[in-house]
Amino acid sequence: MVSAATGALLAPTTAAQAQQEQQNQQEQQQTVPHLTDRHGRVLTLRGWNVEDKTNRGDKALSAITERHFRDLRAQGFNFARLLVFWDDLEPRPGQYSTAYLKKIDRVLDWAARNDVKVLIDAHQDVFGPAFGHRGVPAWATRTDGLPFTPHPDDWFAEYFEPAVQRAFTHLYEDPDLRRAQAEAWRVLAGHLAHHPAVMGYDLINEPMGELREGEDLPTAARRIERDQLTPMYNRLADAVRSADRDAWLFVEPTPIVGEGVPTGLGRVDDPKVVYAPHFYNTAMEAGADYDPGAGWIEAYERAVVEYPKKYKVPVVVGEWGPLNNALPNMGRFYREAMASLGRYTSGWAGYVWCYGGGYCAVDGSGAFRTNKELTAEPYAAGVAGTVASASYDPRAGVYRLVYRAARHGSRLTELSLPPGSWRVTAPGATVVRTATGRAWVLATRGREVTVTVRRGRPSGAETAGRGGRPAGALFTPATGEPRGIRPGASHGLHTAWPEPD
Repeated sequence: MVSAATGALLAPTTAAQAQQEQQNQQEQQQTVPHLTDRHGRVLTLRGWNVEDKTNRGDKALSAITERHFRDLRAQGFNFARLLVFWDDLEPRPGQYSTAYLKKIDRVLDWAARNDVKVLIDAHQDVFGPAFGHRGVPAWATRTDGLPFTPHPDDWFAEYFEPAVQRAFTHLYEDPDLRRAQAEAWRVLAGHLAHHPAVMGYDLINEPMGELREGEDLPTAARRIERDQLTPMYNRLADAVRSADRDAWLFVEPTPIVGEGVPTGLGRVDDPKVVYAPHFYNTAMEAGADYDPGAGWIEAYERAVVEYPKKYKVPVVVGEWGPLNNALPNMGRFYREAMASLGRYTSGWAGYVWCYGGGYCAVDGSGAFRTNKELTAEPYAAGVAGTVASASYDPRAGVYRLVYRAARHGSRLTELSLPPGSWRVTAPGATVVRTATGRAWVLATRGREVTVTVRRGRPSGAETAGRGGRPAGALFTPATGEPRGIRPGASHGLHTAWPEPD
């Protein structure tokens, strides 16, 4: 997240600068790599952050219940970014909380039971509890006696307090703190490596650093990313890989990239890296409405694709969503943001799935708050082939996917559908509906397939494939599985998609 204090340190981006990006959007879709699973299927993650920042110690994670994951899945989402805290994992140096690990296990078990894949996020806000927040333990916080003044009305401004900035410098540079952070990740990854819900690790949330005298914020951000974050991510990648060889590693730039500032991150030497920026706007975080003429979304998109193009890694946006979602232009914001995210990302996690006001996606009854429902769209959770294009028209209620079916590996493409009536057609292929909110497309190898999903009542044509077989003929009565697809076979029918490797 960003604040008004951050905006004051940034140069504005003009709409004219953003217009050029519209000419490059198709190129971006082709050159930013996709997230894939071990079967080579192209994955799309859609979901929300799940958190409990309030409770700690014996009550840690107690605000999260199975309802979070059940409701997520019921709305068509397949992904959650779960916030965990180093200060709970290691309350004293070298003493790791087995009770906290068990609490994480319980939450992950709920996710697995509801077919939601989880990104483990090592979260920090304003460094940690030494400054009244969560994250890096107080015992690992070194300030050299520099001052800290709380900003209760603008907490993000606390990142610019001298004590906080110095604490980041010590975390990045002190050998013993480097070792402690790496060991915490070894313990966490070692414990979670084989859990079926875990698909990746976000190595640190919204990292910041220390500005030098006379340095503007974009320059400082690029230096911190280049000289401190890149080496840190390589250290932490090595630590995780000593315990988990399969999960994806998510790396974040500083939050300044949200203002259209390209990252200075360098290469992270691991074959399964995901670039995971956040998507927040200074003015909107301060309570302003979306300004469609400012060109912010276009500027962000232009900045954020530079890194994945250069280093050939997929993009998953780890947080996004405004605080005041009911303002007059917010419906347009959600439509334009969703279209933009669909052009270059392999998915996203909105902030945040909770039941109430503020940033919460839903109210106490579980109903979407104003405009948040626009995040629930049809999408292809896993495509067995090469994607040529994929887009959704929210006004027409039409999703269209064009792909060439793989010549080897899985033949099943999975669609995720939000609540309501949806008609799915794929001429020349077989469409199978086996569960509410799911559909699978079985295509001939090497064939170009066009899948269309339309809002409205399904018809007999929805499940007609080669030979026009009706829906009932595609099911095995005893199991409800599609005929010819063995229960337990590696087609991804028992999970939203096979666990990535």
